[in-house]
Amino acid sequence: MGQWVVLAVVVAVLLAVVAIFYNRFVALRQQVRSAYSDIDVQLKRRHDLIPNLVETVKGYASHERGVFDEVTRARSDAIAAGAEPPAERATAENALSGALRSLFAVAEAYPQLQAVQQFKELSSNLTATEDTLQYARRYYNAQVRDYNTLIATFPGVVLAPLMGFSAYQFFELEAPADREVPQVKLK
Repeated sequence: MGQWVVLAVVVAVLLAVVAIFYNRFVALRQQVRSAYSDIDVQLKRRHDLIPNLVETVKGYASHERGVFDEVTRARSDAIAAGAEPPAERATAENALSGALRSLFAVAEAYPQLQAVQQFKELSSNLTATEDTLQYARRYYNAQVRDYNTLIATFPGVVLAPLMGFSAYQFFELEAPADREVPQVKLK
């Protein structure tokens, strides 16, 4: 009789451990998904601001057609990458960031554009969005780190595959140019 009690206690403890880990996997997975949704919100805001910014700059620098086409194409690619995994989406967003840098370089060449209130407001909104987006990416990556760590450590490494949990990808920069320090030229 005593053996059955011991066996029942061992089984109960094992079931409790499995339940605790399952709930932890689910909670962390939800945090990762929520963090990725926060990135979506900021990217949507960014994508909505860009056409207005392009139109404002176009009025002053109409001969810079290639830059406008590049920004428009990069924006379309970034929107289309919305359903892709984080690595592919990050690549598209990084291309858009590069195109925006080109657009701002064109804008710097037109001092009268710098004085236009609409351009100032759009630039300010885009800068604030970029800052929030950077924070959202860091938060997402922190959640992915915690989730992936739980999956990669014992007993998660054993339990996660059995319960159908797998690692998430980080949202990271792939282009070496995105890691370079930007050049700032004051006039």
